[in-house]
Amino acid sequence: MPTFQIEQYELHVIRYKVKTRNEAEAIAKVLNDEAEPVDGSLEFVEVAEDFGMPADDDQQLVRQLGKLGVQVDDVIPSIRSVERVG
Repeated sequence: MPTFQIEQYELHVIRYKVKTRNEAEAIAKVLNDEAEPVDGSLEFVEVAEDFGMPADDDQQLVRQLGKLGVQVDDVIPSIRSVERVG
């Protein structure tokens, strides 16, 4: 039986500590990579089902997923890539 490696899109949040005069400057520092992440604050939020492999890229895979009950519209929900590794 083959083995596959799957990449799945997920949403995570992380907290940053920023010393500035106001909220706008704090946001600007985070967006410009000038803020310090708070240790241990990375937290899983949810699987990012709005992102995924374009369904047009592999119609055979889309048909197989449909037979397994996986609904596919424009993208294969949350899946970035599939690679056979063994």
